[in-house]
Amino acid sequence: MPPRPPLVSRQVVQALMQRTHKTHCGCPVCSTVGHSGSDIMAAANALRSGGKSRQPVGSRGYATPVDTPTEYAFEVAASNLRFGEGVTREVGMDFANQKARKVGVFTDKTVGQLLPMKMAIESLDANGISYEIFDRTRVEPNQESWQDAINFAKQHDFSHFLAVGGGSVIDTCKVANLFTCYPDAELLDFVNAPVGKGLPIEKTLRPLIAVPTTAGTGSETTGTAIFDYSPLSAKTGIANRAMRPLLGIVDPLNTDSCSREVHISSGLDVLFHALESWTAIPFNERVPRPSNPILRPAYQGRNPVSDVFSEWALRQTVKYLPRVAADGGDSEAKSSMLLASTFAGIGFGNAGVHLCHGISYPISGLNYSKGRYQHKGYEVDHPIVPHGISVALTGPAVFSFTAPSAPDRHRQAAAIFNEFQPDGIDTNRVSDADVGPLLHDRIARFLVGLDVPRGLEAIGYKSEDNEELVNGTLPQRRVLDLAPGFKGNDGREELSRIIEHAMSF
Repeated sequence: MPPRPPLVSRQVVQALMQRTHKTHCGCPVCSTVGHSGSDIMAAANALRSGGKSRQPVGSRGYATPVDTPTEYAFEVAASNLRFGEGVTREVGMDFANQKARKVGVFTDKTVGQLLPMKMAIESLDANGISYEIFDRTRVEPNQESWQDAINFAKQHDFSHFLAVGGGSVIDTCKVANLFTCYPDAELLDFVNAPVGKGLPIEKTLRPLIAVPTTAGTGSETTGTAIFDYSPLSAKTGIANRAMRPLLGIVDPLNTDSCSREVHISSGLDVLFHALESWTAIPFNERVPRPSNPILRPAYQGRNPVSDVFSEWALRQTVKYLPRVAADGGDSEAKSSMLLASTFAGIGFGNAGVHLCHGISYPISGLNYSKGRYQHKGYEVDHPIVPHGISVALTGPAVFSFTAPSAPDRHRQAAAIFNEFQPDGIDTNRVSDADVGPLLHDRIARFLVGLDVPRGLEAIGYKSEDNEELVNGTLPQRRVLDLAPGFKGNDGREELSRIIEHAMSF
């Protein structure tokens, strides 16, 4: 009888099997191997089977929890959307169809005088809808402006909500809705931990329709609301699927009144929503796995569905944002950017963002005590680094840092920039080690072409501000925990290097 072959480990067998398969082929072997996040076929099988594994008995399917701390599932959530020129005029019919008793209309003093509000109010009047208008929304809201909106909403006990404006308006309206349903709660109860308590939202909120007037935040698709929290000199917010608008009315006519500077800043928010969600850690590397589905965060890590929306939004933004900046009358480009904003909102609303947004929060917050930078094109009575600008300032440095975590994915992003702004370098021939510097340079060139300040020094920050910027970023765990390239610690050392690199480009 011939001798038995030596026993080998499970890892050796798995490695041998991998050599004969592709990670995306969908077979039971390949769908359990690795943590690349690109397992599209296995995810599709799980969705088609209603969460029931099609794998052989004894092997783990996507929807069968095991005793490991990492996530094994992702969820896809987005608002209903309606896109088309003039669809704002349908909003009154929507509320009539919903039998609205009284609508809280939220806007700001600038948008309140413009076409989007005119169309919305005419539609409400034509359909006999009772409403009250709140127009004191602050551009880049803080806790005081949120509390003002919350008090207004509680006073009127609205049955429905309508937000007509940019991300600041839509976010403020979401929060007014939330605290109408939780009248005894404190503001920090639902704010993301560790700044707030991060309590789950267990009630169904009242119907909210969002009408965006900028092509940027994608707030009409997400359950996220952001504000300046003065005690930290940084932004934070609330992120929960329960706050998603019932309907987003995406009307290309509504961005016609934006200045060039607002178009650019809003468009940069789209760009980095797309880039950050495209490069976030895969959903199945996020820890800890929630003990209950209600605790699964809105920002989950990239997944096969978010990838589709994020990549498309990235391509559209690189193609069309320079056209909007060059010609404010380019209707095709403006309409394309508005749709890209919505697509990016679906992408990052399910995958999340990471370092550019995390660092942007203290950049904006500390501006009140540091450089007191006032970006042109914004009619406000306080210092302001518009959100899209604050995000973009660290972009080149961030993606130079994250590229080694997934060179091929960053190479794809670099190729998209080169497709529309060619520089003569063959992206496919660049080594993995050089992908980061290549993407850094292509993002930087794109930003310079849009007249973005060339780094943190250009808006008044200095190297000695590095520690304060790091300290303001560290509490943003909701996004930092999705950042690739951290070494299992809090990221202080890595953040310091990124911020120093971002002083100029």
